[in-house]
Amino acid sequence: MIRVLLVDDHPSVGEGTKHMIEQDPDIQVTIVFSGIEALERIEQSMFDVMLFDLNMPVISGLELTKRVIASDPDAVVLIYTGYDLATHYNMLLDAGVSGFISKASTREQLITAIRCALRGEAVVPVQLLKQLRRSEVRFQQSDGKVIEEVSINEKEQLILREVATGGSNKEIAAKLFMSQRTVEYNLTRIFEKLNVRSRSEAIVEAGRLGLINERDITYNV
Repeated sequence: MIRVLLVDDHPSVGEGTKHMIEQDPDIQVTIVFSGIEALERIEQSMFDVMLFDLNMPVISGLELTKRVIASDPDAVVLIYTGYDLATHYNMLLDAGVSGFISKASTREQLITAIRCALRGEAVVPVQLLKQLRRSEVRFQQSDGKVIEEVSINEKEQLILREVATGGSNKEIAAKLFMSQRTVEYNLTRIFEKLNVRSRSEAIVEAGRLGLINERDITYNV
């Protein structure tokens, strides 16, 4: 029997999902409606797979994942949500999730995702994959040898361009319709990728690598 813990703060959605999954006689679903309840239940029982709603009050699916994985690095967690995951993708991977499921999924897709996760196979919706195209920048010597390689995603490139114009984290967040924390997180990743320590160094390096155009740079570096 596969034991599944489903955490969703919308009781009707959660009960409907539980009903769909349990149509497979090999799967038993326990449902709770908050991250706090989930942590209490995990202390009491063992689960093979856990499905966490991403957007929940008090303890979000991301925070819940971090706490569960910190306690049990081998825990299998799937994020189950109807929201856009692109802005949370890197943070969720870093937190240790094993895959993603849309709330629009069919019963067959839900069960397949659960079974794949148990086999150690990642489940990522095609729509999300399309949003995560990466831009690679390579520099070559005259003999064709690659001497540098930097890969940033589209969101990071947009943030870089806004940094180059002198926008603050708050201004960038408002313009790109994301949280200030998301901007700060992505800037940290950009600094790591470019091996720099400040916004001005990032602009100089991004310009050198061709990640932003010189005409985009209005920030005094």
